[in-house]
Amino acid sequence: MSTAPPHTTDEAPQSSAPAPKPRGPWAPLRPLVLRLHFYAGVFVAPFLLVAAVTGFLYAGAFQVEKFVYAHELTVPAGGTERPISEQVAAARKAYPEGTVTAVRPSPEDDATTRVMLSGVEGVAATHTFAVFVDPYTAEVRGGLEQYGSTGALPLRTWIDEFHRDLHLGENGRLYSEFAASWLWVIAGGGLVLWFSRRRALRKVRGTSGRRRTLGLHGTVGVWTAAGFLFLSATGLTWSQYAGTSIDDLRSSLGGATPSISAAASGGDHAGHDAAGGDGGNGEHGVGLDKVLAAARAEGLGDPVEIVPPADAGSAYVVKQVQRSWPTKQDAVAVDPSTGEVTDVLRFDDHPVLAKLTRWGIDLHTGVLFGLVNQIALMLLALALILLIVWGYRMWWQRGRGNSFGRPIPRGAWAQVPPYVLVPLMAVIAALGYFVPLLGIPLAAFLVVDVVLGEIAHRRGRRTAV
Repeated sequence: MSTAPPHTTDEAPQSSAPAPKPRGPWAPLRPLVLRLHFYAGVFVAPFLLVAAVTGFLYAGAFQVEKFVYAHELTVPAGGTERPISEQVAAARKAYPEGTVTAVRPSPEDDATTRVMLSGVEGVAATHTFAVFVDPYTAEVRGGLEQYGSTGALPLRTWIDEFHRDLHLGENGRLYSEFAASWLWVIAGGGLVLWFSRRRALRKVRGTSGRRRTLGLHGTVGVWTAAGFLFLSATGLTWSQYAGTSIDDLRSSLGGATPSISAAASGGDHAGHDAAGGDGGNGEHGVGLDKVLAAARAEGLGDPVEIVPPADAGSAYVVKQVQRSWPTKQDAVAVDPSTGEVTDVLRFDDHPVLAKLTRWGIDLHTGVLFGLVNQIALMLLALALILLIVWGYRMWWQRGRGNSFGRPIPRGAWAQVPPYVLVPLMAVIAALGYFVPLLGIPLAAFLVVDVVLGEIAHRRGRRTAV
């Protein structure tokens, strides 16, 4: 005699009374959403777990970085700052290799000046080498490799790249895009399933076993769903494939991020940002001090970054780099031969979609609201880790602790009326086109599921014969 436990669902304890027939237009869709949520959770959860753990570490790395690199980042406040040209000259004397690509003057009384160099041996082409200079004495405090517009130093850079691509390069980015492509599907599906349950079945207090796990999973999922939807959407904005589609859509809607003209003679905002120097101290024409003074006269307050001209026909570009709230992202171009401002680009003049993209990315990376932002991200990451653990635990509890429980039965799509199924398939196809790491795995799952179902059906007929 078999001792296997009877199969149960997540709805309610079994009863000898016949279950009431579900009513309303939602009834045929619920099994389909349940099956999608189940399988997506089972197969995508490992990728989400890696993203959550590394995201948790990344959010915490901002504060840790301040302690680990305190010597390079901070100096005793006080006195009069030396000219920026003198600080750069000191950095070049200590580190003559490479090319000056940017200078970030000390943004606060106790902060060092950063002089960024490219072409330094041993530094990745996508990174720069930052030399830290005391703005009051022009003493060089040290040099470190850094990455990105937030100036991530080695510790945060390592965690950032682990979160983004598992240190596998461009191919590794597929993992994070896959996770972001499915996070909103799993979160949205769970949200719909939770609110479609009877209120009595949503309780946590006074329950035990699988029902308690389900209650914890659902309650935490509901409270954090909005955060997951946001992380998914913003994560896709700079992903490899979906990000391209999003950029094209923004451009078609007039929401592309404008850039300042780096031509020395000025021009409209359709130009490019100058990047690079001539291998010297970054001094061209009137020099760094007059260029910084011209930018200050246009209202560009700290923190700013000075980018030397890329060639003889280019201007200096001075841009604000504060991505915390309130955002400071104004930029000016300064003619190196005259010291006159040739172009001005204000963040206030950016299209709404460009501003939303900027704020969304900065909120996702934990810089928009500083420490509060970073704590919120860590809590979201912790919640996602718990949801994944509870999800697998529920699957195990369906098998009464002896084995993983049975999957959700096939055939859910067959219960959906054609007038609902056809438009639904059209929407899924469109989403799959623009978000390929959602569409391709989903199509593959459907094909495999149909094949396995047909094999099982044929075996059943043979057994009956």
